[in-house]
Amino acid sequence: MEAALAGRRIFPLVPRPRLVGLPFGEHRSARRGAGTDVVGGRPYVPGDPVSTIDWHASARLSAALDRDEFVVRSHQADEAPRVVVVCDRRPSMGLYGAPFPWLSKPAALHAATQAIVASAVAARGDVGSIDHAGGGDAYWLPPGGRGDRWLIERRQAPGTGFDAPEDAVERSLGFLGRMRSALPSGTFLFVLSDFLEPLPVAAWVEAGARGWDVVPVVIQDPVWEQSFPDVGSVVLPIADPARGPTRLVRLTGREARSRRGEHEARRGRLLAELESLGFDPVLVGSDRDDEIDEAFLRWADAREAARWRR
Repeated sequence: MEAALAGRRIFPLVPRPRLVGLPFGEHRSARRGAGTDVVGGRPYVPGDPVSTIDWHASARLSAALDRDEFVVRSHQADEAPRVVVVCDRRPSMGLYGAPFPWLSKPAALHAATQAIVASAVAARGDVGSIDHAGGGDAYWLPPGGRGDRWLIERRQAPGTGFDAPEDAVERSLGFLGRMRSALPSGTFLFVLSDFLEPLPVAAWVEAGARGWDVVPVVIQDPVWEQSFPDVGSVVLPIADPARGPTRLVRLTGREARSRRGEHEARRGRLLAELESLGFDPVLVGSDRDDEIDEAFLRWADAREAARWRR
């Protein structure tokens, strides 16, 4: 797995700005370091960031000593983040395979999982995954040591089945809700799905209420699912997991335009709903590693910009 992740561009795990609740790094370490909790001060030494200077303490000390002195704040180090990847392996996530030239959602799911795991490893975080492939109980790999990370890579490869039940994501969130001791507030929860069937709002609300940093990763083909091409009077191979093998269909121009409007409206509603719930979704329309990495980097940049605006 380490070799597979070596070429990935790492994105920072930027926590969502919060107005209420527990901040990122709430679990304190026994050591001092870069963190959010001030535990004291020390004299300034060349190379210390200017942002760490305690100007009020520096002014008091300078006045007492009658010379310029600077004091920098010492922080208690935040613990490494915890990350869980929720992988949707319903039949619709098994599209599109060879010989179709469009987005391969199995490959995109795998590549997105690799990007998240690589970034968690770079942040020295613990990472786990959950899915319902096989149609039965949850397959749960809890966040643990580095030795377990290759299991996530192997499990979320395209070769694992796409036969999870239609409510697999909702089941996964419900299962994780019973794992509170392993998933404290501030845990990053990356939820990977096409969301062609929207998740009940109550499931999203409950996940957010647990204090998790929920990040929906929307994996949809930009041609056939986010929109629809102008293919009037053309015979098309239509893949529908619910109806079995691929079948040929001829659509009129009006039908093609109608589908395009429906798909674009569906995408708009989904993204608007997620944003209204306070989530920052990542839209993935490619199975190429570099383009998936770029999508996560844009997500991290947007979050960093939002934190500065607070």
